[in-house]
Amino acid sequence: MRMRTMPRAAIGAVLVVALAGPVPAAAADHADRRDVQRALDRIVEADGLPGAQAVLTWRGRSWEITSGVGDLRTGRPFPPESRVRIGSNTKPFVATVVLQLVAERRVDLDAPIERYLPGVVRGNGNDGSRISVRQLLQHTSGLHDYVAVLHPDPEAWRWRHFEPAELVRLALAHPPHFEPGAKWEYSNTNYQLAGMLIEKLTGNPVGAEITRRVIRPLGLRATYYPHPRELGIRGPHPRGYAEIDGRRVDFTLMDPSWAGAAGAMVASGAELNRFFTALLAGRLLPAAQLAEMKRTVPADVPIAGARYGLGLIDIPLSCGGRFWGHGGSIDGFRTRGGVTADGRAVNVAVNQLPTTEQGDTDVMRAVDTALCPQ
Repeated sequence: MRMRTMPRAAIGAVLVVALAGPVPAAAADHADRRDVQRALDRIVEADGLPGAQAVLTWRGRSWEITSGVGDLRTGRPFPPESRVRIGSNTKPFVATVVLQLVAERRVDLDAPIERYLPGVVRGNGNDGSRISVRQLLQHTSGLHDYVAVLHPDPEAWRWRHFEPAELVRLALAHPPHFEPGAKWEYSNTNYQLAGMLIEKLTGNPVGAEITRRVIRPLGLRATYYPHPRELGIRGPHPRGYAEIDGRRVDFTLMDPSWAGAAGAMVASGAELNRFFTALLAGRLLPAAQLAEMKRTVPADVPIAGARYGLGLIDIPLSCGGRFWGHGGSIDGFRTRGGVTADGRAVNVAVNQLPTTEQGDTDVMRAVDTALCPQ
């Protein structure tokens, strides 16, 4: 779920599976597909991850490049149109719904969360009357991250069902890290509270509101917020693996309620591309709210020059220019990607969290390679 690796929390390449007919001629404007293939191969061969997939989208057409395997038992690659757990790529969906409520005048971005969730953020120096909705979405609240409180062995809570309020209480048992608005620090607690805000104002589960307001209007068929106690992944998907005490464990099945509004969703790479493209094109938010989403502060992530908005990250490219996206890490899967100003989009997915800084770097290098024209 976090932008960095969570606390424990037969190699071959398969080239280009078309998703929507032949690769368009405009693909030449993307990085050369051989360069993307080499970037994915490095993730598998040098970093030791089971498999990797890049889904590139340009002018309404998508295509896939894969390396390694999606299932270590069978040796099969990532299946076409794979669904994966997207971790913190859930956050832009949640932020979009909150900003839609802002456009409907049901939420004031600069109002304290206490107005909407009275008495929830309280104790140990935490004070919801001093933390705004904006600060939650922008990770400038100072609230402790509940993920840091969970048992370091994910198998200890893999099958357990959590309620959002329970996770928030875990965080609030600790004092805040800084005064609201004083700095930026990633905390999943912020988005559990954003999900609770959505549920309080709409009377519906956060997943139902994401489905009604984002998934259905965009016609997304492979993207969903899991049902309560849903353990598996619907549709074609690779297996997801976790390294625990030196063992590689199949972690495909889990109860993702511990991630909730901070990271529980499932999607395909093509549909993540479609979501980010539609969002940045103004199809989901009025211009005023999209502008608020793109107001950024410097972000302390392992990407020089990255800036965080409201559920969006603005990231520089090695070839000049920048792209908007997010990223997600959850035991079993990592996704990284976004969309450039001219509409080039990519999502890179791996089916195990990297265990080294070089592995993290190589996943982002694959994104950069795909988005930089050659």
